[in-house]
Amino acid sequence: MTSYLTGLIGSGIGPSLSPPLHEREAAHHGLRYVYRLLDTDRLGDDVGGLLRTARRFGYDGLNITHPCKQAVIPHLDELSPDAAMLGAVNTVVFDGERAVGHNTDWTGFAESFTRGLPGAATRHVVQLGAGGAGAAVAYALLTLGVDVLTIVDADPARAAALADRLAARHAAQHTVHHADHQAVRHSAGRARSGGTGDLPALLAEADGLVHATPTGMAHHPGLPLPAELLRPGLWVADIVYRPLQTELLKRARALGCRTLDGGGMVVFQAAHAFRLFTGRTPDAERMLAHLTELT
Repeated sequence: MTSYLTGLIGSGIGPSLSPPLHEREAAHHGLRYVYRLLDTDRLGDDVGGLLRTARRFGYDGLNITHPCKQAVIPHLDELSPDAAMLGAVNTVVFDGERAVGHNTDWTGFAESFTRGLPGAATRHVVQLGAGGAGAAVAYALLTLGVDVLTIVDADPARAAALADRLAARHAAQHTVHHADHQAVRHSAGRARSGGTGDLPALLAEADGLVHATPTGMAHHPGLPLPAELLRPGLWVADIVYRPLQTELLKRARALGCRTLDGGGMVVFQAAHAFRLFTGRTPDAERMLAHLTELT
């Protein structure tokens, strides 16, 4: 029986459902498959140290989550084109002596969005968060055809840097049917950036809101923005999946907003990572059913 040793590096990852998602799917393929949690908080080591340890103990690959998706890059030998462009890695494959970084977050979000919010208006979308996951989600949104994406982060410089990278990659691929707004501090092509103080003006006319920060997770409860900024007619997507029903989504649904939870993204990114680890094609529908059982 073919065997695989994999795992997840991140902070506060005890509630993660990645181990059963991967291991249940592997069982259907007749694989001996172990998926371990390597929590930086519990083990007292950083991502570089844990990566070296995993290599030494014969791991086949690792997933990487908050807050290590960017910090892991200096410890890798090679990046896939998508990971290099995004500056974020969520999957590492050990290929002989080389550690190769990939990004399956963006494809995972793209597939989840297409399935979960069909026909959603995408003239102007506001995204909260410009970290590793935020970079992947923003790339997915522009790839899906969002006309104008405004990225807002607590660190305006980080939001502006991400917008610059994405604007260069997605320059003027679509005609933008969107008036400029004074609230937008940075404007170049289809990706722009703004500060948190700009949110009232931005959300007053946006089609959708995507939340890509840790707020709402089990270890970071609460709302990522004032609830009064939500309004009927705004669709809201959250990438947090533990819990699936975040406070943000509850408030949005109470107003009648269409919503998308983080479950689809976590399943599809896991499916794409599983393929990279094993070379086997997973059954995403079966993995979605597993997630429903687990939650």
